[in-house]
Amino acid sequence: MAKVSVCIPTYNRSHYLTYAVNTVLKQTYSDFELIICDDGSPDNTPEVVAGFKDSRIRYIRHEQNIGRSRNMRSGFEASQGDYFIKFDDDDGLTPEFLEKTVTILDNNPQVDFVCTNHWVIDKESNRVESATKENAIRWGKDQLNEGIIEDLDWQTFDKQSLQVGSTLFRYSCLKEVDYMDPKADGCEDFDLLVRLALMGKVGYFLPDYLMEYRFHGGQTSLGQNLHFLRAKLYSINNYKFVDQDLEEKRKIKLAQTQQDLGLRFIEQGKTAEGRELLTSSKQVLGSSKRTTLGLLISYLPPNLRQLIFKQFRQWKPKGYTEKVRSQNN
Repeated sequence: MAKVSVCIPTYNRSHYLTYAVNTVLKQTYSDFELIICDDGSPDNTPEVVAGFKDSRIRYIRHEQNIGRSRNMRSGFEASQGDYFIKFDDDDGLTPEFLEKTVTILDNNPQVDFVCTNHWVIDKESNRVESATKENAIRWGKDQLNEGIIEDLDWQTFDKQSLQVGSTLFRYSCLKEVDYMDPKADGCEDFDLLVRLALMGKVGYFLPDYLMEYRFHGGQTSLGQNLHFLRAKLYSINNYKFVDQDLEEKRKIKLAQTQQDLGLRFIEQGKTAEGRELLTSSKQVLGSSKRTTLGLLISYLPPNLRQLIFKQFRQWKPKGYTEKVRSQNN
């Protein structure tokens, strides 16, 4: 039985899956199994997987789409290793990822998981150093030192500095929190890390760049945004922090998410739901130009609302994520 289970959940991305799988097969540490769980992909994913002649690969194919989180859970439930990592089908691991993270877990039995830093790569799998640096600063990774993370609840919930795809876990700690919550589908990675922190698990940060996270044009859409915001609202609403400062942060983040989702609802034409969420957010955030403008726009015809929101997005300066996604598209 392999010591490490590597899980790649996939859906309709055979063109990226080959890259992701090869980064696992090129690991300097070899005692692993690779589980590819396919959420009913209509493309040539089965043929791509069949082309890999490696006995360590196990393929789970769902004939019908069962959803992101349930697909992830299927790989988790089938895994047999003491250690576990899940990363997406458009990402990758650097060759020393497993060797370095396994060593830390082997030598530190009190540590439940090890999170590393990661590269940003573009559509063509090129590492983008400027975006990698901006990403580390944006999420506070540049402020984390190597070692046990003392303020794990703050790092996971408030700063969101850790990432599931660049983290090796003890399988036992994931089992204890019941791994991914299907009700948090779309926001399941964030939710998992916060729940681990709330249960008092111990995280370790390794600043080495040992994972590759890809930005590409296929990742963004209004539909995905709505799905994510609904899941985020569900997740934040379920937390309760002992630290009162962090609990106040939770209430503010909940209101901000209500505001974001309310605006998206208004854009989509779900007027009543949008206004209700914006009104709720005002109770915590107070009046703001964003909320006031959103409520005013809600009285316009749906097609005009969409044009206005589209124009606002075009005016917004592009960040490093949008710049990388727009390359080679």
